[in-house]
Amino acid sequence: MIRRLVLSGLLLALAVPAAFAADVSGKWRVTISTQDGKINGFAAFTQTGDAVTGWVGPSESDPIPISVALKGNKLTIRTHPQPGRNVAFDKCEVTVNGDKMTGTVDTDKGTIEFTRSVP
Repeated sequence: MIRRLVLSGLLLALAVPAAFAADVSGKWRVTISTQDGKINGFAAFTQTGDAVTGWVGPSESDPIPISVALKGNKLTIRTHPQPGRNVAFDKCEVTVNGDKMTGTVDTDKGTIEFTRSVP
């Protein structure tokens, strides 16, 4: 009986962190820093659980499609520009911490910071 109770508690404890994805919904200001300087832009995300959709780009009227993977507080974004369009990064990986997300661009090409915008 005690063994079953301990096992049940352990399984529940392991399942709980996976159930809570960080909240990344809303609009964000984006700053990319590379050795060549800074690039400013915007992003917006819509979220249901750990399913996230959205866009990044220089402005809301010039969005770049993305695919997003969210696991806990780790977010991976991949850009999918239209043919002939240049983008600031192919992939970025960030850690979500409330109203800020920070991480790297294309593994080692620079850093990126997202700051949640107030509507």
